[in-house]
This record gives sequence, structure tokens and C-alpha cells, in this order.
Amino acid sequence: MRILITGAGGMVGRNLLADPRAGEHEILHPSRLELDLRDATRTMAYVDARRPDLIIHLAAVVGGIQANIDAPARFLADNLAIGLSLMTAARRAGTRGLLNLGSSCMYPRAIDAPLTESLLFSGPLEPTNEGYAVAKLATWKLAQAFGQEAPGLVWRTLIPPNLYGAFDTFDPVRSHLVAAAILKIQTASRNGRGEVEIWGDGAARREFMFAADLADFIWTHLGRLEDLPPVMNVGVGGDRTVDEYYQTIAGVLGFDGAFTHDPGKPTGMGRKLLDITVQTALGWRAPTPLAAGVRIAADHFRALR
Repeated sequence: MRILITGAGGMVGRNLLADPRAGEHEILHPSRLELDLRDATRTMAYVDARRPDLIIHLAAVVGGIQANIDAPARFLADNLAIGLSLMTAARRAGTRGLLNLGSSCMYPRAIDAPLTESLLFSGPLEPTNEGYAVAKLATWKLAQAFGQEAPGLVWRTLIPPNLYGAFDTFDPVRSHLVAAAILKIQTASRNGRGEVEIWGDGAARREFMFAADLADFIWTHLGRLEDLPPVMNVGVGGDRTVDEYYQTIAGVLGFDGAFTHDPGKPTGMGRKLLDITVQTALGWRAPTPLAAGVRIAADHFRALR
């Protein structure tokens, strides 16, 4: 099968390509320099010339809380443009299969319970990443609309929680919680500092999934997209406080220093846990425990330094 993977240079894409099952297919994975998906004309020409059997759409402009706060227009406009140009090109080329990656920030902010797919569009979004969330919601609805116009299309959207693992981005501004914690703890250890600062009060709860586990779910179900609903959560089924993540990561990395909190820093939603009832009914569960995943992510971080 000829598969186009957009955003293959990102964490999920690189984990997909690292999976042995990738070798069973002809994989197209253009870099951003080769194909700027915001350019509708170039995207149309690329997809039309190569006619992939299936597209795995991962490409997005992403970042942590501060990056979203600093550039909301970019996160909204660029991600809208990416989704619109790719899906329009795929529709015109008659691409039957498409797997679109959403985000848990698509859900309303003030829900202190597992997030079921029926809750999408049921309330206000988290302001700190609203632009990104709106773009992800619009891309999902566009995939759904094209599917309604052409019932033969099998276009599905997966909503994962935040991700971490090998090939993560370790940057104080762009990183999500786990990568940021690894960066801060490793830096403190290297510089002989016995203290690490945590944004907020540490009580917010988050669900993090090992990126290679998401890649496994995708490869496991890629040949039977018809079995998946139009939109579904893929997660680990449990969450932890920010403080608990830092404590687990410190244990893995052998850091025995102290943690302080800066309540003036943004923390985002109080809780964000996906309901994985649909996923569980398919018979799949994420296999990697947090400590094991952190060890792999930390090894990758050390290899970069």
C-alpha cells in the first residue's frame, strides 16, 4: 500500500517510521521543505501526482502552553490551512483512506470527568490553546463533511492525549510536560542544582501516552479503518497530577532534589482525561508503563546532547 504520512519528521511520525510494519508499505514522507502543506496549490499537485492509497495526517504547528499563548493566530491560521489544503487535495484525488490525528484540547475545558467523544463541541475551550483547538476541531469536521459527501471514503479521526517518548522535542518553550520535566531535571542534575521549578501548583491532572504506543495502535488498525468510528479517543485510561509526573521522572533519572512551584505561570486545564471505552472494546490497551517510557525518552534526550 502507498501511504502518505504528513508530519513524518515529528515525534509520532518518526515512531511510525521506526515500527517494523512500516517496511511492508511504500511510504511517502515529504519534509516541510519538500512540501509546505499550507500551500494549497503545491499540496494539490503533490497528492495528485502520487495518488496515495491512504494518508496518515500528523502534520501540525504544535507547542506548549506558553507558545500557544504567545502566537494564537499562528496556531489557528496555519493549522487550518494545513488541514484544508491536504483534505481538499485528498478528496479531489479520490484517496479512500485517511487517518487524521486530533488532540485532547478539542474538548471543553471545565469537565472534571473522563472525556467521551459525545462531549466535543459541548462547551467553551481552554483559552490558553484555543486557536490550536479550533483548528483541530475544524479539520475533524472537514473530514466528516467530505465523508458525508462521498460515502465510499473511510476517513477517521483519532484523539490522543498529550504524548511523550523517543524523538520528543526538548525545549523550555515548545515542550509538553514530560519532555519539559526531563529537560529541567537533567539540566539541574548536570549543573549541580538541587531544585527544579514546576509551573503552577502541581495539582493539575494530565494523561500522557507513549508515542510508540500510539504508533502501534495506528499500525494495528490501519488495514481495518472501517472498524473505527468517525472520531475516537486513543489513550491510557488514567491520569496523574503534574507533581506526580515530576516525582516519577525524578525517580527514573535519579534526581533527589526539591521541587518548587510558580503559581503565576499558566497551567491550562485542571484535568484532561480521555474516556477510552471505544478503544477498549476494540481489544487494545497502551502497553508501556510511564517509568519505562520515561527511561526511553530520557535516553533519547541524552543522545541529543
